[in-house]
Amino acid sequence: MNQNIQEKLAVLPDQPGCYLMKDKNDTVIYVGKSKVLKNRVRSYFRGAHDGKTQRLVQEIVDFEYIVTTSEMEALILEMNLIKKYDPKYNVLLKDDKTYPYLKVTAEKQPRLIVTRKIKKDKGKYFGPYPNVLAARETKKLLDRLYPLRKCNTMPDRVCLYYHMHQCLGPCEYPVSQETNQNIVQNITSFLGGGHKEIKKDLKKKMYQASEDLDFERAKELRDQIEHIESVMEQQKMTLNDQVDRDVFGYAYDKGWMCVQVFFVRQGKLIERDIALFPFFDDPEETFLSYIGRFYLHQNHPYPKQILVPVATNISLLEGVLDTKVHIPMRGRKKELVELAMKNADIALKEKFALIEQDEERTIKAVEKLGEKLHIETPRRIEAFDNSNIQGTDPVSAMVVFIDGKPQKKEYRKYKIRDVKGPDDYETMREVIRRRYKRVLKEEAPLPDLIMVDGSKGQMSAAIDVLENELGLDIPLCGLAKDDKHKTSELLYGEPPQVVELDRKSQVFYLIQRVQEEVHRFAITFHRQLRGKGAIQSELDEIEGVGQKRRRLLLRHFKSVEEIRRAVPEDITKLGIPLPVAQKVIEHLNQEQQEEPAEE
Repeated sequence: MNQNIQEKLAVLPDQPGCYLMKDKNDTVIYVGKSKVLKNRVRSYFRGAHDGKTQRLVQEIVDFEYIVTTSEMEALILEMNLIKKYDPKYNVLLKDDKTYPYLKVTAEKQPRLIVTRKIKKDKGKYFGPYPNVLAARETKKLLDRLYPLRKCNTMPDRVCLYYHMHQCLGPCEYPVSQETNQNIVQNITSFLGGGHKEIKKDLKKKMYQASEDLDFERAKELRDQIEHIESVMEQQKMTLNDQVDRDVFGYAYDKGWMCVQVFFVRQGKLIERDIALFPFFDDPEETFLSYIGRFYLHQNHPYPKQILVPVATNISLLEGVLDTKVHIPMRGRKKELVELAMKNADIALKEKFALIEQDEERTIKAVEKLGEKLHIETPRRIEAFDNSNIQGTDPVSAMVVFIDGKPQKKEYRKYKIRDVKGPDDYETMREVIRRRYKRVLKEEAPLPDLIMVDGSKGQMSAAIDVLENELGLDIPLCGLAKDDKHKTSELLYGEPPQVVELDRKSQVFYLIQRVQEEVHRFAITFHRQLRGKGAIQSELDEIEGVGQKRRRLLLRHFKSVEEIRRAVPEDITKLGIPLPVAQKVIEHLNQEQQEEPAEE
């Protein structure tokens, strides 16, 4: 503990507030809150801690604190500070899992669509659904019953949906606002539990059609009834009052917490969400912070009611959240909370050993790599790879690993500006120069170790720029590949020498992961720059898309961006089967999720 920390600890106030822990680069690595700042912050620097907390404390070289007037104020401030600084030791709900919803748009001629994004756009949202298939099946049912328009942009004439009685054809015929409002109201009523009444009405119509000897109409109505039963009534009712609820339970042990959320919609348990993470504060406070960020930062829509376990500070939560929070003391609601707690405990016990082993293996691999290279533990590793095919569109890419784990937000990609032709050494010079000039200018954290994909030539080029142009003394190693383009050996030193590694060791596995990740990222970027050829190659990778379907897609949508914006129903209109259409959308949107900055 340094002198600066000792002096600050002596004058900490005994008031509520937030504290920000910083590392040697003045980066905020942890944000916490407390009813009594003095007691909480001092506790980090006194007594024994488990391994995770000890690693946090070892990195702290300074801290700041902000006093608040109440614990509730501290909770809100903590959430905002975590969102602002993105500290690596905080629980950040980094799993971007979002659930699908049905949305009735607020357009003049509304549409019913499936979406994963909740926006304040006056649209009506229903859900969440356990998976996209469930949402699409419900949409398909509603499309049969209620004829809202289906197309993204209004065509010049009616389409097949009009002739199937699934659209009123507003593109060609006038549809009043009153008619649309009635349809939207019927959809709202249906999804709010009114499907039982609609099923009764359809049964009456079916019997009447049968009596009238209109057997085709009777069969059509029977199919609609069966579809309603299969889509809306396949789950067992868990509560009878039809209220939408989120049910929270949690368990903790050895510095780890598991939070389980049950989503109950219209009385049905439709899905659960599990989060497993290390924590550093009081368990109840960590649990409260998790719930706050779950709604305020991850944009989960509020249910009518949130159910939480006994001893939860519900007044604090209700002061932050825009919904009712309840601690059930008896009956089915209490059983649901207990079930969430039980599931959290089971999940923690089942996964705890594996997570511990994986983290320990990764951290030890990083520490062992430092030992092998005779340097300090390289907690931050930056790796580079160049990519060009037949000398065209040369690019380079950089990935960042912290404590052995990829940090995709910090990945960078480079279009080569000054090098003409396929010159790997000069390309490496340019990229290293650009990267670390910028780091020095912005006073950003420097890596503990640089890895370059290549051997002695690439290493010499990079070291020359670092030492002779930029005056930096950063350990640098090379990752050589064998004739099968797989990681072969680690090179280090001047002149570079092979570092002996057991190919079955965790250290070798670590450098292999780094090399494969930077190579993958560079190749992906290079493919994006190859224009139409890249688009065609990207489509060719999708199972079920051959040359004919690829041409059909590009002719209709004009660009891959337009295909990406489409929904599967748009693609099926071209005669492409729904499963293939779904694969196209999922593949293209998965490719787009990773868009790091370009330097």
